[in-house]
Amino acid sequence: MRTLRPQLASLLLLGMALAQRKVTVQEGPLYRTEGSHITLWCKVSGYQGPSEQNFQWSIYLPSAPEREVQIVSTVDPSFPYAIYTQRVRSRGIYVERVQGDAVLLHITELQDRDAGEYECHTPNTDERYFGSYSAKMNLVVIPDSLRVTAVPQTLNKVEHDSLELKCEVSKSTAQHSHVSIAWYRQRGSEAPVEVISLSRDFVLRAGSAYAQRQATGDVRLDKVGDTTSKLTIYNLHPSDQGEFYCEAAEWIQDPDKSWYAMTRKRSQGAIVNVQATDKEFSVRLETEKRTYIVGEPVEFRCILEAQNVPDRYFSISWAFNSSLIASLGPNAVPVLNNEFAQREALGQLKVAKESDNIFVLKIYRLRLEDSGKYNCRVTEREKTVTGDFIDKESKRPKNIPITVLPLKAGFAVTAISRTPGVTYNESFDLQCIIKPHYPSWVPVSVTWRFQPAGSTEFHDLVTFTRDGGVQWGDRYVGFRTRTAIEKAESSNNVRLSISRASDTEAGKYQCVAELWRKNYNSSWTRLADRTSNLLEIRVLRPVTKLQVSKSKRSITLVENRPIPLNCSVKSQTSPDSHFAVLWYVHKPSDADGKLILKTTHSSAFEYGTYAEEEGLRGRLQFERSASGGLFSLTVQRAEVRDSGSYYCHVEEWLLSPNHAWYKLAEEVSGRTEVTVKQPDNRLQVNQTHKNITVLENQWVSLECLVSSRTSPSSQLLVEWNIWRSGHPEKEVVARLSRQNTLRYGDVAALGDLRSRLHLESPSPGLYLLSIQNATVRDSGAYDCRVEEWLLDPSDRWYKRAEDISGLITLTVKQPDPTLQVDTATANLTVQEKESFPLDCSILSRSSPESHFAVTWYNLRAKEPSGEEEEEEEEEREAVLSVGPDAIFSPEAGRWEGRLRFQRLSAVLFRLTVLQAGGADTGNYSCRVEEWLADPNGVWYRLAEEESGTVAVHVQDAGSTLQSVICSNDALFYFVFFYPFPIFGILIITILLVRFKSRNSNKNSEGKNGVPLLWIKEPHLNYSPTCLEPPVLSIHPGTMD
Repeated sequence: MRTLRPQLASLLLLGMALAQRKVTVQEGPLYRTEGSHITLWCKVSGYQGPSEQNFQWSIYLPSAPEREVQIVSTVDPSFPYAIYTQRVRSRGIYVERVQGDAVLLHITELQDRDAGEYECHTPNTDERYFGSYSAKMNLVVIPDSLRVTAVPQTLNKVEHDSLELKCEVSKSTAQHSHVSIAWYRQRGSEAPVEVISLSRDFVLRAGSAYAQRQATGDVRLDKVGDTTSKLTIYNLHPSDQGEFYCEAAEWIQDPDKSWYAMTRKRSQGAIVNVQATDKEFSVRLETEKRTYIVGEPVEFRCILEAQNVPDRYFSISWAFNSSLIASLGPNAVPVLNNEFAQREALGQLKVAKESDNIFVLKIYRLRLEDSGKYNCRVTEREKTVTGDFIDKESKRPKNIPITVLPLKAGFAVTAISRTPGVTYNESFDLQCIIKPHYPSWVPVSVTWRFQPAGSTEFHDLVTFTRDGGVQWGDRYVGFRTRTAIEKAESSNNVRLSISRASDTEAGKYQCVAELWRKNYNSSWTRLADRTSNLLEIRVLRPVTKLQVSKSKRSITLVENRPIPLNCSVKSQTSPDSHFAVLWYVHKPSDADGKLILKTTHSSAFEYGTYAEEEGLRGRLQFERSASGGLFSLTVQRAEVRDSGSYYCHVEEWLLSPNHAWYKLAEEVSGRTEVTVKQPDNRLQVNQTHKNITVLENQWVSLECLVSSRTSPSSQLLVEWNIWRSGHPEKEVVARLSRQNTLRYGDVAALGDLRSRLHLESPSPGLYLLSIQNATVRDSGAYDCRVEEWLLDPSDRWYKRAEDISGLITLTVKQPDPTLQVDTATANLTVQEKESFPLDCSILSRSSPESHFAVTWYNLRAKEPSGEEEEEEEEEREAVLSVGPDAIFSPEAGRWEGRLRFQRLSAVLFRLTVLQAGGADTGNYSCRVEEWLADPNGVWYRLAEEESGTVAVHVQDAGSTLQSVICSNDALFYFVFFYPFPIFGILIITILLVRFKSRNSNKNSEGKNGVPLLWIKEPHLNYSPTCLEPPVLSIHPGTMD
C-alpha cells in the first residue's frame, strides 16, 4: 500500500499536467543570415477541442519592444499588419502545418527588418483558460558574408592523369560559426555527385562514388591557406568527366545545440574532359536488408563500374536461385520469363535501367516463395559493322540471399476517447488502436461504425481501406465535411476526429479492423478481423448566457425629431452567436404590442404589420454596433401618433455543426416610453389697436406684424378683413396664402378697390396692406388673421396656430369746404348801348384741384300783378352758366349774342354784357359751386356760395357829339389828333416871344406885375376802346 500511494499521486499529477495547455516554440536566440530561407517551429500540447489547432505569429521589433506587430495566422487572412500583408499574400511568409498541433513559420527571403522577438499564439479552444497560450523567441538577422570563389576553366585530361582544383572560401561573421566545404561533379542534367567534403566538425568524408578511391588515397582534399582548399584526384577515370565545383556552407550552433546551415554557396565550375584508355569494368549488387515479411517490398541494385559507359554496350540479366528472371539488352528493354512476366504485368515486379550504370530489380510485395538467392550478370557487347552484337567479357557479383517470413494474424482492436461528453460545436477524437503494430505495407483496413442515439442499428461511417484509401459511407453525408480520419505512419492506429459536434453525432461508436493478404491472381484474402469495444458520445447544447438590458427610460420629444431606441445585449453564450431582434410598440388602446420590424439572425429585414399600417417603412433606420452587442432602431421624423411604449425581443441563434441555425434562447428588454408632441404654439401677432384718418385720394398702409412664430420653417397665411358700417359680418378684403398666392375677397370688387390694393412683405413677419387713392367707402375696422402651418413627418401640412391682430380703424374723409366768394356789393351806371362787366371773384378754395361751376343771375323787381299794393318781389333769371367741365349753358333769348365770358385767372371769372339796354337794369350776382373728383374719378359738389350783388343802371340817351365823332374815323382823327401839333407849335412860339421880351426889358411884367396869360397842360382821357372816345380838356389859366 505504501508503494501504491506515490504511484497514484504521480498518475494524478501526470493527468493534471496533460490537461494543461502548453505552447512551445523553437528556442532562441537564433542567428540567421539576410536573404536566406528560414523556418521557426511551434507546437501546442495539453489542449482540448479540435485536433487541428490554429496558430498566430507576431513580432516585437527592437525599435518598439512593447508593440505587437501581427505577421500571419492560420485562421484569419486579415491578421497581418500592412508591412507584412504583401509578403504573406505572395507566399514570401507562410505557415506550414506539420500536423494538427504543430506548424512551421517560413520566411523565404529573410530581411534585416525581420529581426526581433517572435511570439507564437494559439487561440483558446478549451473549456477554461488553463496553461500557457503563447511562447516567444528571439531572431537575430546578420549579414551574409560568405564568399566562395574558384577559377572557371576547361581541362582536358587523359585517363590515369591527376587533377588539381582550388576553391577559396571566406567569411566575416562576428558570431562563432563553422564552415563546411564539399566538391561535386555534375554531368549535364544529372544529379550532382559528391566527390569529397570537409564537414563543419572538420571530418573528411568522400561521397559513395569516390569512397573507395579516397580510402586508397586517389582522392584528397587539402587546406593550402587560411581560406583556400585544394581538391586532388589521382588516376582519373573516364567516369570522372564532367563539371567540378565547390560548395561551402556557414554553420552556427543554435541554443538547442543543433547546427544550422545559415547560408550555402557554390563556386563557378571547371569543365574536366577525361579520355578513356581502359575497357575494364566491375559489377556489384546491393540491397537494403536480408530479412523481410510477406508483403514487404524489396529492391536490388546492380551497379556497373566502368570507364566511358555511355559509349559502350552492356546487357544485364537477373537470376533467382540460378533461374533467369529477366534480361535487358543494350536497348534497355526488359524481357521476363513467364512467371515473372505475369507478376510484372500485375504491377508486382519491375525491371528497369535507372541510369547508364545502375540497373534495378524491384518486387513490390514479397511472397514466402520469394525467399532465396538473387544475382545479376553484366555482359559487355560489341557492335559489329553489320549492326549485330557479339558478347565479350561477362561479370557477376556475389549472390545475395533474402528470407521472407510469414505475417502473424493475431491482433487486438481497442477504441478509446478522451471526451465522452461534449458540447455543441466542440470537437472530440476517437482512436482505434491495433496491436501489435503492423508495418505500413501490411494491408489492414479499419472501419468506423456509428449507431445514432435512439437507434439500434450500426452503419459504416468511414473506412480506411487496405490500399490506403478512404471510403465514406453514404448514410451520413454530413460527417464527411466535419470529420478527419488519420492513420499513424508508425502503426495501423486510426484516429477519427469530429469537429463542431452536434446532436447528430451523439451515439455509439466502434471500429472494425481487418487483416488482408493479396493473392497471386490479385485477389484478396481476409486473414482476420477484430471489433473494438463500444464508445458512447453525448453531445449537449450549450447553456445560454443571454442577457438583455432591462433598464427603462422615458423620452419626450417634438415631432419631426428622430426617436432613438436601443436594445443592448449584455452577455451572450458564444462569440459566434447571431441575434434576431424584434421591435414592438405597445399603445394604451392595444392589448398586446405590435411588431414594427424584425431583423433575423441572418441580417434580413422583415417589416411588421404596424410598420405597414402606419407607413413607417421609409422612416425606420436599423443599426448594429461594430462590437455586435448593441442594436439601434431610429424612427425618423417622429409623429404624434408614434407615441407609445417600445421594447425589443432578442433571440439568440447558434450555427449547428450541420450548418443549420437553431434558436438557443430569447429574452425581452425593458420598455422605452416615448411621447411625441407637436411644437409649442409661439405664434404672436401684434395686438395694438390703431386709428388712422386720411383724406380721400391719399395712400394709406395697414400693418400686420408677426412678432414670433413656432418654427422658422413654418408657412404663414395672412388674411385681411374689414368691418364696415352697416354690415354686420366681417368681410374678407384679401388673402395671402402660404404659397404666396394672393386672392381678393368680394369686398375688394367694390369701388374698384382691387386695383388699388397692394400687399407686400418688406421684412420677415411684416405684412403691409396698402390702399391707393383711398375713398370714403374704404373706411372701416380692419384686422389681419394669421394662420401658421407646419409640415408633419409625413410631408403633410397642418395648421398649428392662428392669431388675430388688433383692430385698425380707418377713416377716409372728404376735404373740409373752405370756399369763399367776394360778397361785396357795387353800383354801376352805364349808358345804353355800352357794355358792362360782371366779375365773380373766388377768395379761397378747398383744394388746388377744385373745379368751379359759375352761374350769373339777374335780379329785377317784378311788376305788380293787381291794383292792390303788394310788396316788391325780385325775379331771378340765370344769365349764363358755366359748368365745372367748362360747358356753357344756352344763352337766353334776350342775352343771345351779347355775352362774353372770360376766365382771367383760376379764381376770377368775368361775364361782360354787350350793348346794354334798359332791360338790363337790375341786380346781378354769381353763384359758385366747388367740385372735386373722388379717387374713382367721379366728380362731386363739395360746396357752393353766392357773391354779393352788383346794381347796374342803364341810362337811356340819344345821339351825342361823342357818339358822332366816334362813329366817323376821319372826324375822330381830325378832332383828336391834328390839333396837337398845331397847339405845340403855338406854345413854342409864345415861349420864344416871352423869352425875348424878358431880355429886352429886364423885368418885363404885365399890368400890375402879373403875366398876361398862363396856360395849363392839356389833359387827355384816352380810352383804348371805341366805347369811350378820347376827351381833350384844356383848362384856362387863372390870373393872380
